[in-house]
Amino acid sequence: MAQRAERADAVRNRETVLAAADALFAASGSPKSVSMDDIAAAAGVGKGTLFRRFGDRAGLIGALIASRLEPLERDVRKAQEADGIPARQRVKDLLDACLRFKIENRNLMSAAEDAGLSSPYQAAHYGAWHELLRVALAQVPGERDADFTAHALLAVIRADLVVHLIDEQKMAAEGLRASLAAHIDHVLGPGSGSAWPGTRNQE
Repeated sequence: MAQRAERADAVRNRETVLAAADALFAASGSPKSVSMDDIAAAAGVGKGTLFRRFGDRAGLIGALIASRLEPLERDVRKAQEADGIPARQRVKDLLDACLRFKIENRNLMSAAEDAGLSSPYQAAHYGAWHELLRVALAQVPGERDADFTAHALLAVIRADLVVHLIDEQKMAAEGLRASLAAHIDHVLGPGSGSAWPGTRNQE
């Protein structure tokens, strides 16, 4: 019984640390400024505890991103497996969901890049996103290289570009989503005119 209590405490402590880190990154104008000391103080634990649990700052950020991605990836997979949605629309829906995540979590994703987690090809979520997108693209009429196109489309929603456009260029999030949808249409060429994801539920 004592062993189970320790595991439960460990889970609660981990969630407390991740919640504290999440709040700090969301509120910070400069993700680089959020230190392990800051996170430990906000979570009410010693800095040594953070290093034992997560290895280093990059490991903590990676764990936080993974926790934030779980519901998104679950919803995306469910939507991608739904019947009756054209492949072209599935491509748009998937990329729109990924972009919205990047917009909403841009400070956290920027922190990941600063911490050396930026190589998207090594990030745990990148492979899953790429595979879902590749499968959808492979079903789009006329698409000749779904694997490369999936990489190319994911490249245009890198966190550093999202931060630049939203925070530095002051581009509205809805405008960025619309621009992405238009870019997808341009990349895929003439099609049946699939809707921008933001408009489909506004009928």
